[in-house]
Amino acid sequence: MKQSLEQKLQSHGGDAVDMLRNADVGGYAFPFPGEYTNWRDEQVAWQESVVLFDQSFHMTDVYFQGPDVHRLVSDIGVNSLKNFGVNKAKQIVACNPDGHVIGDAILFGLGDERISIVGRPSVGNWAEFQARNGDYDLEIKRDERTVSNDGSRMIYRYQIQGPNALEFIKSVHEGEFPNIKFFNLGYLQIAGRRVRALNHNMSRMGGLELHGPVEERDAIMEALVKAGDAFGLKLGGSRAYATVSPESGWIPSPMPAVYAGEAMKPYREWLSADGFEANASLGGSYYADRIEDYYQTPWDLGYGRHVNFDHEFIGRDALMELANKPHRKKVWLRWNNEDVLRVMASQLEPGTPYKYMETPNAYYSILPFDRVMSGDRMIGLSTYTVYTVNVGSWFSLAMVDEADAVDGAEVSVVWGEEDGGSAKPIVERHRQTEIKATLSVARLNADD
Repeated sequence: MKQSLEQKLQSHGGDAVDMLRNADVGGYAFPFPGEYTNWRDEQVAWQESVVLFDQSFHMTDVYFQGPDVHRLVSDIGVNSLKNFGVNKAKQIVACNPDGHVIGDAILFGLGDERISIVGRPSVGNWAEFQARNGDYDLEIKRDERTVSNDGSRMIYRYQIQGPNALEFIKSVHEGEFPNIKFFNLGYLQIAGRRVRALNHNMSRMGGLELHGPVEERDAIMEALVKAGDAFGLKLGGSRAYATVSPESGWIPSPMPAVYAGEAMKPYREWLSADGFEANASLGGSYYADRIEDYYQTPWDLGYGRHVNFDHEFIGRDALMELANKPHRKKVWLRWNNEDVLRVMASQLEPGTPYKYMETPNAYYSILPFDRVMSGDRMIGLSTYTVYTVNVGSWFSLAMVDEADAVDGAEVSVVWGEEDGGSAKPIVERHRQTEIKATLSVARLNADD
């Protein structure tokens, strides 16, 4: 019998912080080439021309079919489903009973009684657990991300973004181009194949996300690449892809709020010790003894607008109590150039260096949390540190106390782990330092 997350957790004395802090894995895996040309030009493409990211490998798709699909997602999602239906998509946010976020994902309406949940595994896993252990009439099918299966997938997924994206896609579509509204699904015809398209913005510019049977992926890719030169198309590798979400303002991996409490114990006993939650890695300068101190509410992540009390859902009562209390606010931090150069220069000097900053993305764990300081006060957490040519500097997303979320405020980020670093193999011996940063409540631009 396979070991569960709960059993693995107990083998660490019930200490989830220790288990995650010293995990054997680094950042989230994007199993496709690091670069096709170079990551700089690939970053510029989503700002100035068009980029194509092959997302066919790193996300988990869980399909639910049956008369209770809408009731299931209504029960687990903080969102209202009043405008959700066939050929609609929605960012679904799921919480535990205490109102802390388990994760977010994209919900696809594929039919009257068929939906899929797509993203990192947290929400799909939670939905499947509820479906299998509740009174739901549903069939479930999983399409695992590549690192968790034999390499085969059910569908391909191509994300096409940039100012030239729509004209580029129109050039390969056969027939009259449909009007697909934002976060709606429609259908195209490319290379004689029917292609499902989602109007979705994952960069600063708009575009479409294309889906179809995996058997047709090569034919569709060939048609796209053949037409791409006229529009400045660049294929985007994993190095550039890892920097898209911070520039856009999306925190891709909140701490799954599943590791503590009796209410969540049955779920931990259901989750596998081989799964995502049991093998996520925790990194950064923020240290707390309780795993709950790493949890987020929807407001911390910028999802307060999604919380709608027009339906019953898991965590509703807790979120109603939290709604009018102070929250943290999601912001951007532009890191000071001189301090960044000081960190990098330490690699060329004798003695113990500061924590290495991998370029262009310096986050070395799936769940990165660095302390944000205002003087000697900790005011929040920084996460997902990257450099993009479009911004022209290093920056990170952060969640800071509302009272301190002042545009232009000078703060500092504590960079590096305590006591020379954790036992994660990806972490070298290093020393901590503070890096000055300027807070911005709006997306960063190169000329800010």
